[in-house]
Amino acid sequence: MTLPRRRWLSLGLVLVLAACAQPPRVPAVPDGLRTQWSGRLALRIDSDPVQSFHAGFDLRGNVHTGELSLFSPMGSTLARMAWAPGQAQLQWNGQQRAFDSIAALTREATGTELPIGSLFAWLAGRDSHADGWTADLQGLADGRLVAERNQPLPTVQMRLVLDQP
Repeated sequence: MTLPRRRWLSLGLVLVLAACAQPPRVPAVPDGLRTQWSGRLALRIDSDPVQSFHAGFDLRGNVHTGELSLFSPMGSTLARMAWAPGQAQLQWNGQQRAFDSIAALTREATGTELPIGSLFAWLAGRDSHADGWTADLQGLADGRLVAERNQPLPTVQMRLVLDQP
């Protein structure tokens, strides 16, 4: 192979690789507000029988447009919940289902309605009202959040341990 031909092939390879590169992501929210959290989630529903659920999680976005992925201890995706104005979707067991609301979506995925709107506020360190729920933000600086629902029954406890507080 001649030297000019090698240069053209090398240049072509560089251009192909450059075309595959992705530009850096621009934060979705101005002023450096955080829009992504990950860690471990434990959910306990005091039903009969008691239901408990433990998973890794990755929460992205905001109350209006976002995604919550749940992972097994081995790292495989258990479920992916995504929402945007007018839509809420659940990917689970190789199937995709649509729901009318985030409440219906989280109820199907976890067995109870999760206060997603308040969850974003709590993770940002702000107290937020969610019907029947109270949150303990004392441990947030250490990456821990505990929220409990007392009404309606059954009671629910949600614990989050963040990878990066």
